[in-house]
Amino acid sequence: MVITKLQRFTTILIVIIISALIVSCGKRKITIENRVIVSIAPLKPLVEGILGDDFEVVVLVPQGASPETFEPTPKQLREVESARFVFGTGLLEFEQELIHRVARNEQIINLSQGIDVIAGSCSHAHHKHSHDHTHGIDPHIWCSPKSLLKMTQNIYSAITTEMPDSMKYKMTYNDLYIKIADLHKEVADKCWKEPHTAFMIYHPALTYLARDYGLKQIVIENEGKEPSAKHIANIIEQARQKGIKYVFYQSEFPASSVEIICKDINATAVEINPLAEDVVENIRHITTLITE
Repeated sequence: MVITKLQRFTTILIVIIISALIVSCGKRKITIENRVIVSIAPLKPLVEGILGDDFEVVVLVPQGASPETFEPTPKQLREVESARFVFGTGLLEFEQELIHRVARNEQIINLSQGIDVIAGSCSHAHHKHSHDHTHGIDPHIWCSPKSLLKMTQNIYSAITTEMPDSMKYKMTYNDLYIKIADLHKEVADKCWKEPHTAFMIYHPALTYLARDYGLKQIVIENEGKEPSAKHIANIIEQARQKGIKYVFYQSEFPASSVEIICKDINATAVEINPLAEDVVENIRHITTLITE
């Protein structure tokens, strides 16, 4: 069989095109966009407080979803890869997996650095399906003003490392830091005014708040599981001794999870959302309920 020059040229051209496609797929160019991503809503006002509207700030976990069972979509993974910064607590499972799931991960910032984290477990059952898992660390660092101060410092440090010449962000950071420092003082004054103040909650989302401000957190959930009769009897006795007025439950749990206990101790069930975006006002509201 005789191969003509035209056939040989065509074969070589095809090989070159295929090789170029393979190389281009293996080394995909990533365009860095004018976008900053935060893992959960309470981090958004911290980032916006420093960056203002210079960047679009996008929240990965949508309102109503649990960060403990959240799985980012392929579109969100692409957005993470192309974002200028990605800020997370560094303690949630999906945040840790992001580092391994995107090719460009040096922009992912762990905001728990410098915070004395607490061992704990989390287990949530959601609507029609159950997804239980245990973490070695309690991730709810954003529920304490003391931790928020350190997280704000970490955000500013990452921004100035990337953009060291921006004096504008130094001013906005100082304003934000003062705002959170004022919250820290306000919460401390309220909590230390009445030493040994206790509160009851279904799921232990306020452990950092309790530790940092001398509060006692009485948890209904027993190590991530439904409480036993013995556990309920024990916490009811504690609640009566401490004069508990409110029993908190998170929005992802039904009110029925606390109603029986409320009836026994003559307390009011109060729904809270630790993932509310206005983290400063949310902490202020919860602290007021605990200490009033």
